[in-house]
Amino acid sequence: MASCIGNMIINGYLSYTAIALNITTILALRKTASLPKPLKTLLLSLAISDLSVGLVLQPWYVKILSTLMGSEKTPNLQTTFKEFLSTAWFLCSVSFLGVVAISVDRFLAIHLHLRYQEFVTRRRAVALVIFVWVMSAFLTTLVDSVLKQNGAVVYISIEALSLITTALFYYQIYIVVKRQTNQMQNLRIQQEQTENIANAARLRKSALGTFWVYVVFLACYLPDIIIHTAILSADKNSALLNNLHLWALTLVFFHSSINPLIYCWNMRHIQYTILDIIRTISFSLGVKVK
Repeated sequence: MASCIGNMIINGYLSYTAIALNITTILALRKTASLPKPLKTLLLSLAISDLSVGLVLQPWYVKILSTLMGSEKTPNLQTTFKEFLSTAWFLCSVSFLGVVAISVDRFLAIHLHLRYQEFVTRRRAVALVIFVWVMSAFLTTLVDSVLKQNGAVVYISIEALSLITTALFYYQIYIVVKRQTNQMQNLRIQQEQTENIANAARLRKSALGTFWVYVVFLACYLPDIIIHTAILSADKNSALLNNLHLWALTLVFFHSSINPLIYCWNMRHIQYTILDIIRTISFSLGVKVK
């Protein structure tokens, strides 16, 4: 009972923050001209999936929890909960596959350097985004219609694989950044090299900035993987594991509220645009913002 009430309150609040923050982020991304278009496309996809969590999943989750607390259970509650989990699986799949795509993009930006714009185009980024959404829908349909009993195993496996893949890409980014930093320290900077070095520095900063997206992603999804694995391995009717699973789902949904804050914190070009949007809104409301 206490777990249900706590999760209802937290998700009710986080629903509003996810909606407000992600709408602001989407507007800021659209207005930020200095951001590479492929990265902007991937971040927009991630923000849209996070916005969908706040608009759809969290209110739905609150409604299900309120029904569970009621003295009378609706006859179709189990079906409703399955539909909720399918929708959650779909949107969360888009989110963590999107994080993987961003890590690949930042790796290519660091690895290809000057050839990045030639190889990574907006059209290819759009194709990748479409692939992520279609693949997520396909996996959700596959789990619901074919795998069913083994759906949780597939979910955990793909989630864990995404975490490992993203970690490997960021490790490679770290290696390249470290090597380039050492090279820059050992070279005498000539006048004609200044622009190339400045571009490389911006790419490294952008890559390391998006790394925090992965750190938060890991912190929010890893507990769900652990608890899901424990439920599959132990007694599914364990009250402790079921309560922990409720909190793990809330932590997964919290990921949709924290992502926009990471963009604002680490990516200055987005940060400035968001501050301009806030100033504009505040000015229209008659509130002064410094």
